[in-house]
Amino acid sequence: MPSSRSPLQSRRAILAALLGCAGSAVSCRSRSVVAHPAVPQRVVSLTPNTTEAMFAVGAGSRLVARSRYCDFPPQVKSLPSVGGYVDPSFEAILAARPDLVIGARGPSGRSIVDRLEARGIRTWFPTTETIAQIEEMIAGLADLLGVHDDGVRVVDALSARLRHIDARLAGVPRPRALLVFGLEPIVVAGLGSFPDEMMRWAGMVNAMTEGARYPTINVEAVITIDPDLVIEAAMVEGHREKRIRPDLPGWSVVRAVRDGHVEVIRDDAVLRPGPRVDEGVARLASIAHPEVTGL
Repeated sequence: MPSSRSPLQSRRAILAALLGCAGSAVSCRSRSVVAHPAVPQRVVSLTPNTTEAMFAVGAGSRLVARSRYCDFPPQVKSLPSVGGYVDPSFEAILAARPDLVIGARGPSGRSIVDRLEARGIRTWFPTTETIAQIEEMIAGLADLLGVHDDGVRVVDALSARLRHIDARLAGVPRPRALLVFGLEPIVVAGLGSFPDEMMRWAGMVNAMTEGARYPTINVEAVITIDPDLVIEAAMVEGHREKRIRPDLPGWSVVRAVRDGHVEVIRDDAVLRPGPRVDEGVARLASIAHPEVTGL
């Protein structure tokens, strides 16, 4: 059944569920750290990637509440939810008695940050629209939590894996790929976005060469773009099966679809801007280059 949401609402929902905090966050680091020198012991995380970072640096036991989208590692699901990062419950956050709230700035702007800081609660909302910023988020969070060496360990391992993948893909042909997040409407990865950088690390060229970082397009535009490969990552709309098929009106004309060059990503964590980004790049690389082993 077609969605009744507007294209803007659909795009926000897709990006909220899929990307965690890419693109919309603003760092509150320097002001918060200066105002609150104590090492935080009770943390609320409003986005999946910051939740994952907590566990990656060995501080997961300090997490006392999380967003409804936080699902990794599995034990985090036992923690109380305070809503989403677009619509968090301020009362639920306060009830968790945090001394640090982490996550990303959502469409509501600075509202939640300002309200928390007015109550004397430290916040950490870093931008994670590039891999370099992801590494800064992990290292900065580790410093805030007093586990600097663990942050260095995670970032070094992530960087080493990416360099390894890059070396394995040296000299391979790079297909023009279209990474599709949503179908109702069609939302894709545009130039300058975090998924666009992942695609480049994974040995692809983004077939989307103009427009916003996460543009909404129609199937006629897809036909004009004519990608070599379509990667369907629209599972956040509630579907896990392949939906882009040769018998689908409109899509049946797309060369990549007609020739069977559609691959489905069923795990949204592959595209999550957090400490497992190297795994995501490896997954995308295996889609674009199944002949390359040892990624």
